[in-house]
Amino acid sequence: MKPIWIVDDDESIRWVLEKALARENLSTKSFSNARDAIEALQSSTPQVLVSDIRMPGASGLELLQTVKAKFPGVPVIIITAFSDLDSAVAAFQGGAFEYLAKPFDVDKAVELIRRALEESLREANVEQASAETPEILGQAPAMQDVFRAIGRLSQSNVTVLITGESGTGKELVARALHKHSPRAAQPFIALNTAAIPKDLLESELFGHERGAFTGAQASRRGRFEQAEGGTLFLDEIGDMPFDLQTRLLRVLSDGHFYRVGGHQSLKANVRVIAATHQNLETRVREGLFREDLYHRLNVIRLRLPSLRERREDIPILTRYFLSQSAKQLGVESKRVSDNAMRFMSGLDLPGNVRQLENLCNWITVMAPGQTVEIKDLPQDLVGGRDQSLQLESPANRPVAFDPHLAAPAAATHYPEVSAPPGQVAVSGEMQNEKQSWIALLEIEAAQMLSNGDADVMDVLGRQFESALIKMALRHTHGRKNDAAVRLGIGRNTITRKIQELGIAGAKDD
Repeated sequence: MKPIWIVDDDESIRWVLEKALARENLSTKSFSNARDAIEALQSSTPQVLVSDIRMPGASGLELLQTVKAKFPGVPVIIITAFSDLDSAVAAFQGGAFEYLAKPFDVDKAVELIRRALEESLREANVEQASAETPEILGQAPAMQDVFRAIGRLSQSNVTVLITGESGTGKELVARALHKHSPRAAQPFIALNTAAIPKDLLESELFGHERGAFTGAQASRRGRFEQAEGGTLFLDEIGDMPFDLQTRLLRVLSDGHFYRVGGHQSLKANVRVIAATHQNLETRVREGLFREDLYHRLNVIRLRLPSLRERREDIPILTRYFLSQSAKQLGVESKRVSDNAMRFMSGLDLPGNVRQLENLCNWITVMAPGQTVEIKDLPQDLVGGRDQSLQLESPANRPVAFDPHLAAPAAATHYPEVSAPPGQVAVSGEMQNEKQSWIALLEIEAAQMLSNGDADVMDVLGRQFESALIKMALRHTHGRKNDAAVRLGIGRNTITRKIQELGIAGAKDD
């Protein structure tokens, strides 16, 4: 942590503050005049600056202006006599954090400096997080579309709405949009609107003036001011309270806002990027989200694919996360075997990339040995709930899997039922059996694992994919592009799968 600078021509005040802060284990650096402090700013910066107003030579207000011009995130506390209260008002207008009136209580002075210190460290953490932009990895066609969109938007200041499931990397994309924009040299400020209580969110966004509400002992800049000239990322925008949506709409409309309890209009030069995992159109219809705000945000929409839509990226992401986790712990990075990697690539992972990262952290800490096999993965992923459970078919015998259809081949005969054109007929008995197919799949997997069969995931996975694609092709009369849409996968993916699985009868739309 950087030292606290004390600037005062009165040696006794410098001495008192130095000793009081030393008792709090806080380092200090003192100056007898503003000019020396301004020169020192060329090579170093304080964590907090405490300065008298009236000093020989340059005044404390001049020092304040210099600091705020070069280092706007540094809190400045002004020391003033009662006769200088007009100057204190001017200090607030110049961006001072707070003022100390002479004679002041030393304990109260230390408390005020601590509050300023917390504010400084909080903003420093925001800036550090902005600087540490993780990589966005992906070779899947769906991710290539995202990369192309980032490239097209690189020289634009247009508002962007990022949608996608939780854990798909919406904030990473927002940071990339900022990093490659004309605003890259300015701050990137992120705010999760769902993580902050409703009563505090307004102050968090727009800041507040001293005395605006109980506990507001000092003025505070909001995220719009912190992001001045840069980018403000509003995550989970769909959860923003309805009344605050009106204030946000006003900022997006005319670029002006007021601090809570303030009367001076402030200009916001900020690019807004919003993100949500919710369906905003549905929330608009339900009256939970303003339609005019939706249209303001939905200038450019960027949808991020789920990990299920880009399974080919799982090996790349896994290796990256294992490497990062190993670096953090100072250990050698672990390797996932081919069988285990195929197994992981077939997982559902509803938490998407975030869940995969957590899994890699678990592997680094918990998995034995350097090469990770399927049995080394968490038991809730490999079906360790109760491997001893023996389910039987209605005929009191295990149900075998037909290798051609990847569906249970039971003795029961299902009669054909006519269906409307374009639909696949499902009999009543099949409908009743739909709930049991997962249990049957678990039985088959358990049997193959007990037999020591190799490539269990690959065998069953191929059968499962083959069955799904064949059924989708039947539903679309062989049109593979329509089948891809029905299955929620890309055209390139279904073309590749059809070739790999040797499925016949598919045709271009």
